[in-house]
Amino acid sequence: MAKPGARSGSRLDGRSTREKITEAAVDTLCAEGFAGASARSIAAKGGFNQALVFYHFGSVNDLLIAALADVGRTRMEEYSAALQKVDSIGALLVSARSIFNEDLDRGYVKVLSELISGASTFPELGPRIWNEIRPWLGFTEAAVQRVVAGSPLEAVVPVSDVAFGIVALYLGLELLSQLNGERGAVESLFGALERFAGLIASFLPATDRPGDSAL
Repeated sequence: MAKPGARSGSRLDGRSTREKITEAAVDTLCAEGFAGASARSIAAKGGFNQALVFYHFGSVNDLLIAALADVGRTRMEEYSAALQKVDSIGALLVSARSIFNEDLDRGYVKVLSELISGASTFPELGPRIWNEIRPWLGFTEAAVQRVVAGSPLEAVVPVSDVAFGIVALYLGLELLSQLNGERGAVESLFGALERFAGLIASFLPATDRPGDSAL
């Protein structure tokens, strides 16, 4: 799948028609926002007849949800391998910082934020957007569980609540970064969290620290 923000070509060969249309939808959401994501503008971005939008997806909103699903699958595939190796709070925060910056650079959260704004006009989009976010809650919960497993934190950390908070904070930080166009405050926050994680680890027995193994 092409990076969000990258203009699609004028031909439909090389990839499936549906994939090319969803790529054009992502590009349009990033460039024009939800209000500008009409069948005409999406077709112009991708270089195809706008009738294909309705033929393959039924409506523009159905296409935009499909585009969000494609973005989610792409991100999940890219980040799963990296987070599978994370076994400490500090390493989790380092990975989160990297993912955060990459998502901003590639415009992934722009797609989600524009659809969320569209839900104020089309409330029926809300549950469908939530369904695309839910896999990320499970993904984050698994990462948190892996980090605290076998440590004293496992008995006191409400993993599902923490996962929900992480996803909510993550999305909020990305939306705020889009508004002010700079990341200094967010980088400072990640730095503070990493220092705090190091402080927590220093109070744990060496064999109980997430990521450590007994000798």
